[in-house]
Amino acid sequence: MHAKHHWEQVYSTKSSDSVSWFQPHAEPSLRLIEDTGIPLSASIIDVGGGASTLVDDLLGAGYQSLSVLDLSGSALTVAQKRLGAKAAGVRWIEANITQAQLPVHGYDVWHDRAVFHFLTDPVDRHAYVQAVLRSVKPGGYVIVATFAEDGPLQCSGLPVMRYNAEELHAEFGTPFTLLRHEQEAHHTPSGSVQKFIYCYCRKNND
Repeated sequence: MHAKHHWEQVYSTKSSDSVSWFQPHAEPSLRLIEDTGIPLSASIIDVGGGASTLVDDLLGAGYQSLSVLDLSGSALTVAQKRLGAKAAGVRWIEANITQAQLPVHGYDVWHDRAVFHFLTDPVDRHAYVQAVLRSVKPGGYVIVATFAEDGPLQCSGLPVMRYNAEELHAEFGTPFTLLRHEQEAHHTPSGSVQKFIYCYCRKNND
C-alpha cells in the first residue's frame, strides 16, 4: 500500500470535490447496496470511504450501522465535518486495510470503490482478500469497484491495476459468488471520463 502521507497530503491540499474520484452522490454504490435487500440495521463498511458522500446517502436512506475506513485521517475529517452531528452515528476507522484489525464476521456488506486497484503488489491484494474473508459474515455481500480494463493507468499520480469482471472476481476466488457486474463511466470534476467495473459478490457460507 502506498504511503499514508501521500493521501494525507492529497486531502489536506485539495478540496474533496476537486479530486478525480469525487461523486456528488455515489449512485451506483448506493443502488447495489440497496439491491442486497439487507435490513436497515445491517452492518456496512465503506473501505476507502474517506471523504466520499456515500455515508451521507446511506444515513439518509436510514441505515443505522455504518463504518467508514480510510488510510487518511484528513479524508475522514472532511466527511465528519460535512456530516456535523450525524457523524457521531458512524464508526470512523483510520487504518491501512491490508493491516487493519476488523471484527470477525462483523459486516453484512463490504463496499470499496477505488481502493483495491491501488494494490499493485500481490502480497497486499492477498492481505486485502484475507481481511474480507475474516470480517464479512457468511452470506454477506462484497461490492468492489476498480478501474476497468479501458480505465486510467494512474490515479493521483500512482500506478493502478485495471480489471475486467472475471479478473476482479478471480482475485477473490471461489469463497465468493459473483452475482453480477456492471460498468460505470465516471465523469470527473475536470470533465474527463474514467471507466470503472463493479463486481457484486456474495460470500459463501464458511
